[in-house]
Amino acid sequence: MLAIYSEQRVLTQKAQTFFSAIALTLTLVLGGSVFAQNLPALVPVEAPIPPGMQTVEFFSPAVERRMKFDIVLPENYYQSEERYPVLYLLHGYMQNYTVWGRNLAGAFYARNLNDLILVLPDAGNSWYINYASSEEGQKDNWEDHIIEDVIGFVDANYRTQASREGRAIAGLSMGGFGAFSMGLRHTDLFVSIGSTSGALSHARTAAAAIRAGIDRGPGQIDAQRQARIDEADAFISKIIAIPGFSTQSERTPAGVDFETAEQADAYDPFIIIYDVPRSQMPHIYMDAGTEDGLLNEARELANLLMVNKVPFDYMQSQGRHNSEYWRRSIGHMMTIQHEVMQRALGNRP
Repeated sequence: MLAIYSEQRVLTQKAQTFFSAIALTLTLVLGGSVFAQNLPALVPVEAPIPPGMQTVEFFSPAVERRMKFDIVLPENYYQSEERYPVLYLLHGYMQNYTVWGRNLAGAFYARNLNDLILVLPDAGNSWYINYASSEEGQKDNWEDHIIEDVIGFVDANYRTQASREGRAIAGLSMGGFGAFSMGLRHTDLFVSIGSTSGALSHARTAAAAIRAGIDRGPGQIDAQRQARIDEADAFISKIIAIPGFSTQSERTPAGVDFETAEQADAYDPFIIIYDVPRSQMPHIYMDAGTEDGLLNEARELANLLMVNKVPFDYMQSQGRHNSEYWRRSIGHMMTIQHEVMQRALGNRP
């Protein structure tokens, strides 16, 4: 039997997730839990650049600004003519394109596999959706930024396996939601979708609030936490170094994400998964830590998949919504998705 949230519980959990995400501003440079009462001290700005990593700057028409992404190439990339499968790995809320490769061991695992291209895009605090409306003439088509501009640029400029069989997408927290919503909306592009500590109920929560007439504004942030966010901005903005898109205020779209509940439904993995024909269903991977406030979202989606006899991989292990957990989970998730792509490409027995 499916475990269905009540509307009250959904909205309560969303509120907790939002205010906890404020602490996530520091996840790039901190190893502490998102839900920690006391935030640890900041560390120096400079993050080490792992072997094989490049930072790429390009113009994204979908958002009408110059953007960046990190890319990790196989060790022998420039000595071969081989084409490689690609994993697009999405960051969480108040994180950025540098977090997976430089702080959460993504580059380490990619280089160990050695026949995989890892792409680490940036989408600010957008939830990887196309905004219903934007302010001040700024385009906020963040789904299109990933699907059209980032993937298009990578396939045009690197030796990729530019097919569904050679492409996967995954992410953490907000990025887990983005990977599932985009992956299920574009099943022709991805053979595997993955989520670690995914905020999978984001769109469902928004739809419930809209239907109930509840104000979805961000609420108030206390002065002490705002001061820590500002302090973190001073460090992190130097790492991000995208003009006009480096502080948290710049990276948070000013428009309206969903104007109607139906617009939110169109991004809800719990709904759109029913629209995917079995023959087009991508491989699905999910995990969450046992002490993660988002664990029940992964459990609920796993339950839905089991009831409907949809194959998937699921892992639940000790851990919280923090860097320590993600440094472990990424190795497991990346290895599985890499194997799925290799099998789809015919490179396994």
